[in-house]
Amino acid sequence: MSTLRKTAIWITLLSLVLKLSGLLRESIVSSVFGVSDATDGYVYAFSLITLVVAMIGGGFNNVFLPMYMKKKKDNPAAAEANANGIMNGTIILFLFISIIGYFLIPYILPYITPSSINPGAEEVAVKTMQVFLVAMSAVALNGILESYLQGRRIFVPAQISKISATLMGAIFALLFSNMWGIYSLAYGFVFGTVLGIVVQFIFLLKSGFRWSPNVKVESEFQKTFLILIIPSLLNSVVGQINMFVNKTFALGTMDGGATYLDKASLLVSIPNTIYATTIVAIIFTLLSEQVDDKKKFQNTMHMGMQISLVTLLPMAIGLWLIGKEAISFVYERNAFTPEDTARTYDALVLYLPMIVAQGLQFIVSKSMYARGKTSTVFKISATTVLLNFVINWLIVDSLGYKGLAVTSSLVAIYFLIVSTIVMYRDFDKSESKRLIEMFIRVIPPTLLMAAPIYVLKQYTPLGNWPSLIQLILFGGLGAAIYAVGLKLFYKEAFNRLLSLVRRKKSE
Repeated sequence: MSTLRKTAIWITLLSLVLKLSGLLRESIVSSVFGVSDATDGYVYAFSLITLVVAMIGGGFNNVFLPMYMKKKKDNPAAAEANANGIMNGTIILFLFISIIGYFLIPYILPYITPSSINPGAEEVAVKTMQVFLVAMSAVALNGILESYLQGRRIFVPAQISKISATLMGAIFALLFSNMWGIYSLAYGFVFGTVLGIVVQFIFLLKSGFRWSPNVKVESEFQKTFLILIIPSLLNSVVGQINMFVNKTFALGTMDGGATYLDKASLLVSIPNTIYATTIVAIIFTLLSEQVDDKKKFQNTMHMGMQISLVTLLPMAIGLWLIGKEAISFVYERNAFTPEDTARTYDALVLYLPMIVAQGLQFIVSKSMYARGKTSTVFKISATTVLLNFVINWLIVDSLGYKGLAVTSSLVAIYFLIVSTIVMYRDFDKSESKRLIEMFIRVIPPTLLMAAPIYVLKQYTPLGNWPSLIQLILFGGLGAAIYAVGLKLFYKEAFNRLLSLVRRKKSE
């Protein structure tokens, strides 16, 4: 566990670098391109690449990791042979999809976008999707390597790979925007992804993995994998379908609607991205190892839920308090105006419930996957597609692009509640009581943090200071007050958080 703690510290730091790279990229995009039909088209097209990332990083990993860990205990040589076969077969499949998709996307896209879409946005979306389709196999391989490394408890290279893809997008936009325009972002992302593959593969080889050019997989392993992977991939696609539907609706609201949502969701995603790539990755590994020990499994899941809530709830409240300053500091310059900042903040506030809901959902879903309940997760998540479409259809005309943020939050809360109820049916009754108590005990320290910052912002000159100074001042003050409040009102959680950063030699 000491090694996992040290790893958690490293990948947390790298996750911060990753998000800073993302913010740098978006800052450059906002400064150079502002809010336009070109940025709307790019945002829409980028949902294609997030679909592939979700399928491999989520759907593939959720099935492969538990099976690989189990097989590795029984027969390490067979586990590595199966890993090679699945890797090669998946890459061949994505190569085929890339070729077909490249030629078909110009004909398909016009039929799924709203009639009110700006022609410029549609043109950018088609060309950008073609760039991503060419690189789809590389993106898939990147995600597969991450899964294989995670199975060996090697987490850092995946973060380096993600930083590479994000940072190269920013660098290419800065250096080549005059030559390639908005497409420089896509070219940079592809180049960074290839670099990430090289980094991860080097680490994988150092860990003892040996690649072989075969697609053979043990029949029993293959059969089980295919049975589980289909609902898992469908489940991962469900979330992206909801996102794609939302961006499609956004293109029909107003010019810039999709861009406002995208920039707001980027800031909202920061806590969960850092959390999901650090704590969740480690907890999923532990859950996969402890699936046969009910008590340890329950305790590990509770630990994950507890860490999620006590870290993500104050972050959500903090973004409500200083979110406008964050948007202004990251985006507001040159082509991105104060009016754009205000519209982005409106969406951000409505997205905030997703921070907590998705963070907790990560733990619930990973627990289900570790126990082989892939089809259960899919059945629940599939209902969100209909719910998402219906709510969008009902409110988007009256609320515009902001209604799409409302829909996303409502769907996330629904997904969390239903899946948590289903998961806890198999647990001891005392676990439900512990969960409810956890929610109650985290409220006082959160209120203790929020109240003074709200008063200082609203009723003192501090609220008029430059955005960066407010972020540093109120962010630091809020963290300090919350830490004190957590120690006073929820000492168990406070000690749990401290244990994550202490470098102990033993438990």
